Amino acid sequence: MTEDPIYLDFHATTPCDARVLAAMLPWFAEAYGNAHSVEHAMGRVAAAAVAEAREAVAALIGAEPREIVFTSGATEANNLAILGAARHAARYGDGGRRRVVSVATEHECVLGAVRALADEGFEPVILPVDQDGLLDPAALRAALRVPTLLVSVMSVNNETGVVQDIEALAALTREAGALFHTDAAQAAGRIALSVAGIDLLSLSGHKIYGPKGIGALYVRRRPRVRLAPLLHGGGQERGLRPGTLPVPLIVGFGEACRLAATGLAAEATRLAGLRDALLVALRAAMPALRVNGSMTRRVAGNLNVTLPGVEAAALMRALPGLCLSSGSACSSAELAPSHVLRAMGLSEDEARRSLRVGLGRTTSQRDIARAATAIIDTVATLAGATTAAPA
Repeated sequence: MTEDPIYLDFHATTPCDARVLAAMLPWFAEAYGNAHSVEHAMGRVAAAAVAEAREAVAALIGAEPREIVFTSGATEANNLAILGAARHAARYGDGGRRRVVSVATEHECVLGAVRALADEGFEPVILPVDQDGLLDPAALRAALRVPTLLVSVMSVNNETGVVQDIEALAALTREAGALFHTDAAQAAGRIALSVAGIDLLSLSGHKIYGPKGIGALYVRRRPRVRLAPLLHGGGQERGLRPGTLPVPLIVGFGEACRLAATGLAAEATRLAGLRDALLVALRAAMPALRVNGSMTRRVAGNLNVTLPGVEAAALMRALPGLCLSSGSACSSAELAPSHVLRAMGLSEDEARRSLRVGLGRTTSQRDIARAATAIIDTVATLAGATTAAPA
């Protein structure tokens, strides 16, 4: 591909919206006060900007501003939610609840945090999903028969775009007397969100056209959810996340949340049309192509497919101008088959042949047409080369 690159990896990150960048710029060099220095005018101006951004983040998910704790991103927010809830319970008592439940298709930061709690006397339980990537509520109900402290289920999967029934799962968890956490980094700006029935919810700025390095954790206030902080310092963010607040990033995050709340349905319709056009083109040329994950419970801008006879890594090497993802995690400098797809029942070979396509605000019909042609032609070339190779 000799033309400009085509970016179709919006689940990995999104470009910072120009309006977000414009909102941030003054806070780097002009209004550079510390938001905690409220004794003077510049500090108070910065504090007011942080308060305004906090309101925007809260509004996106239907929370109160004081329920928003700023973090460095969703990974930190997820760790604070899971480890913080467990450590507070261990320290102050919770009726002996030591079970922490999650799902096999969660982000590695959630799975890692849950599994790490085994060393602290907790019982990690990782539930399976069906071939569509969905958690069966009956499986959660069965797990909750043992007194459980916390359940963590991702709202939208970062590889397959599959949308879990968070409302139903949270209701089951609440009935069992456990806390419910959801990683909503991939859901914000793609589907409508509400914290009704949810105790803890994680967000990320760079997934919604905001800056990298900023995120938030919603912590329910009534009845109050108590967490042990992971860090210790000056008591900022209700004592849960100490450190000087990055005012420019927080302002940008707030602006990104304001923008994400507008035109949600129209953008979803546009992206679904582009995605479906890409799928039709790919299937016409490759009838054996398979879609991974539910198509009815899926965000509009996601397509995860298994290619016939060609590894995704080989395709991406042959198309450096097409920005896609294999959905694989990088481990020790080697691409490992996606744990998400393996949990959905795909073989190692099928997982290696799977490709994640993520569409976003800047994706055009021309991008889709060019990407479809490039993928189809390159798969044909690679498959032909494999067939022609001597035994």
